[in-house]
Amino acid sequence: MTATDVRPSSDAEATAAAVAAAIRTVDANIATFGDRYPADTTAANRYPLRPPSAGQPEGANVGWTTSFWPGQLWLAHDLTGDDRHLRAALSHVDNFADRVNRGIDLDTHDLGFLYTLSCVTPARRTGDPQARGAALAAADHLMTRVLEPAGIIQAWGDLNDPRQRGRTIIDSLMNTPLLFWASHTTGDDRYAAAARRHTAQLRQHILRPDGTTFHTFYWDTDSGVPLRGETEQGHADNSCWARGQAWGIYGFSLNHRHIGDPALLTAAKICADRFLAHLPDDRVAYWDLEFGDGSGQERDSSAAAIAVCGLLELADSLTDLANAGRYRTAAAEILRSLIDNYSTGGHPVSNALILHGVYDKPKDVGVDEGTLWGDYFYLEALTRATIPGWTSPW
Repeated sequence: MTATDVRPSSDAEATAAAVAAAIRTVDANIATFGDRYPADTTAANRYPLRPPSAGQPEGANVGWTTSFWPGQLWLAHDLTGDDRHLRAALSHVDNFADRVNRGIDLDTHDLGFLYTLSCVTPARRTGDPQARGAALAAADHLMTRVLEPAGIIQAWGDLNDPRQRGRTIIDSLMNTPLLFWASHTTGDDRYAAAARRHTAQLRQHILRPDGTTFHTFYWDTDSGVPLRGETEQGHADNSCWARGQAWGIYGFSLNHRHIGDPALLTAAKICADRFLAHLPDDRVAYWDLEFGDGSGQERDSSAAAIAVCGLLELADSLTDLANAGRYRTAAAEILRSLIDNYSTGGHPVSNALILHGVYDKPKDVGVDEGTLWGDYFYLEALTRATIPGWTSPW
């Protein structure tokens, strides 16, 4: 074998360079933010501190996205083994314990996002008792959002809010891992049972016959009857919000890993095939799959990053090697496009990892900006591509 035969592939070289660039940005953000929190999205491609909200000061732990900052720190530690990333990640446990103990901004199913990355991870990795206690308290609070007889987890707001009552959203598939962890760590199956029932309801109703997904779906909370699907951040009720479809790929795949129901694997494949069939030439989705090249609409790099992680999770669950290879190839193509065309390696002014994301186009919030979750899932995708057998926090 010659030296030429063992040269790294161009994708491997590009991934290594992208990891190095991302770590430099994370390190700079540790100096900037420390144990405070960036905003949901950049403004003119830079994250400011999170604005005051819910009676809390600037930079406080409020909103649904704060855990994506310590989540990046845990990924940085996976990639480097450097204790400075471990110390920075652990510095957030106090904040998240305080948030759940004081009941700050907890009226959301996104407790799964918030506490899986911030507290379940250190509980697993270091045995931190405060992190374990905070994560279990968050799981208990999430269980109060289970609405019978429908058996769904209400997404947003006060449980008595008539506009939100009985609504769940496709993002919730990423929040159930907190409940599976709670059952595993306590031996109490009621957490996992709630997650199983909720996931089954979404598979049956939020996934449409044509393979697309609703963003949100409502149930009658008295009878449990499924009512209707709507969108909140997509183009139209009958269109397909790109980030939601990406959540479907990843979320159904993750829940299959925890539950083992083959119907969930089928749902993930359906979501994946529909998503891939609607990608533009550069393989990064527009913010709604209704749009394509020439539409003049914005892409959503965060949907692309989530989809990469979901496709790799899906491929790992398949025994069909041809299909698994197809999904891995698609993931590699999307990730390479993110590295080449969306990362901030050539944008030294930005403190994001990737640009050109969309938070909420209908409300003109975070359009064509970096997003905190997009950065996290981009770094997770790079981690998956770099570390064989990487252990998922989900």
